[in-house]
Amino acid sequence: MDQNRAFAEMPLPLFAPAPDDVARPPTGGRRPPSYLADHRARLRERFMVGGAAALPDYEMLELVLFRAIPRQDVKPLARRLIEVFGDFNRVVTAPPARLQQVDGVGPAVVTELKIVEAAAQRMARARVMHRPVLSGWQALLDYCHTAMAHGEIEEFRVLFLDRKNILIADEAQARGTVDHVPVYPREVIRRALELNASALILVHNHPSGDPTPSDADIAMTARIAQAAESMGITVHDHLIIGKSRELSFRSEGLL
Repeated sequence: MDQNRAFAEMPLPLFAPAPDDVARPPTGGRRPPSYLADHRARLRERFMVGGAAALPDYEMLELVLFRAIPRQDVKPLARRLIEVFGDFNRVVTAPPARLQQVDGVGPAVVTELKIVEAAAQRMARARVMHRPVLSGWQALLDYCHTAMAHGEIEEFRVLFLDRKNILIADEAQARGTVDHVPVYPREVIRRALELNASALILVHNHPSGDPTPSDADIAMTARIAQAAESMGITVHDHLIIGKSRELSFRSEGLL
């Protein structure tokens, strides 16, 4: 690893309070430049006063990077990440291997970004778990996009509902390749019976970004729906999640 990068990314303890940028000098007795501490203080204040809406994507990234690289100017790295991946969301959800291909990104930066991603997914999931799904449909869509929209391989999930359409389990059933994921209807129904689920919502992503279903998607959905019906289980929908939009089999008349 490049020595400069290794020095720049001395990670802080995960749950320690954010450091004061000028509270103590780094190893060697050198303090960070005063303009750096001033910039960070102003950026934090703008965020606390105006929230995320007051900051462009690269400045939101700066806030995340402050902990990973506490004593260097992270603005160039934040701009570089946005240039490579496109926006804040795509940076945070990018695979670690791809992130580390960007000059200036090492394990500490990857860790901070993955913490943000995990927190976003956990909060989105909390809004739908153990709640009526059909009356909170937009929250469900938001969660699916947060969890799956930027995946680089296909993932198939099943949302299991009870007789009141309350979400009782959300499980990833399979992961595949960039354009295919193996799905076994027998396993989906077996798991539904184990959970005593009365209804299902099927969800998978298209890494290409286009949620248009393939012939295989349509055939697989029909097999699961048929197997579910034979067991008295309803398939409410199959959602395909693209980069910026989703497709509903129910809305398209495919289910």
